[in-house]
Amino acid sequence: MPQKPRIEKLRANRASLGHRVAYALRHPGRVPRHLRRTVRDAWLWRRSADHVAYYREVMRSDTRRDPDLAVGGRSRERWLALGQMQFDYLVGHGLRPEHRLLEIGCGNLRAGWRFIEYLEPGHYYGVDISPDILFAAQDTLREQGLQERLPTLTPVRDLRLGFLPDGAFDVVHAHSVFSHSPLSVIEECLAHVGRLLAPGGWFDFTFDRTEGEEHHVLREDFYYRTETLTTLAAHHGLTARFMDDWEALPHGQSKIRVTHPPTPG
Repeated sequence: MPQKPRIEKLRANRASLGHRVAYALRHPGRVPRHLRRTVRDAWLWRRSADHVAYYREVMRSDTRRDPDLAVGGRSRERWLALGQMQFDYLVGHGLRPEHRLLEIGCGNLRAGWRFIEYLEPGHYYGVDISPDILFAAQDTLREQGLQERLPTLTPVRDLRLGFLPDGAFDVVHAHSVFSHSPLSVIEECLAHVGRLLAPGGWFDFTFDRTEGEEHHVLREDFYYRTETLTTLAAHHGLTARFMDDWEALPHGQSKIRVTHPPTPG
């Protein structure tokens, strides 16, 4: 019985008219904000060359209002809690201080500042498509007093990451990135991330999971079936595993770990 709300949520199509009407009736106070966001997103989409350029503008707009809200934190307390959750999970699943970590979509270092504090100096590399949120990340570094840990923060145009060397990272981490990405952007990342992984390395990413029809809302939130992403990883020579224990945590997204397949013999 406790699983029923979760199952219904996984089967919901948030883009359908019926779902939107029902949601509006349950939450009438949220309708004006949703309408403002719909108008803004339509305007940003019309003037953008592709999805990455569009979402860069979304982040610019959201960061201007509040950097914490731009990365999904409803409050400073929630921002801190989600960062702690990511950190605890990754450390509990193999991250060690000597590892080199690449964080794709590092944002304003919600989890990143904890990784920077934990890893050896110079072992954290954060990238993001939004220069604006990286300015906020610099503020987080200063606030946390982590300048001497020498992290790298770099804006990127896409997720091919061709400027980074082969086998440079033991761990690649992307939280709340694929949940905002069409399949073409996810495939671009999966097609290239294997090159960056050191032997024995892994790539953890979260996504919004559905067990119904795959869909998106306002081109901001994308919902995928697990097998869509695991099959896509396999197409690019990677092994993908659904991380069941992440589901027990108080977070709405799901998680997959990608590795190179074992070497025969």
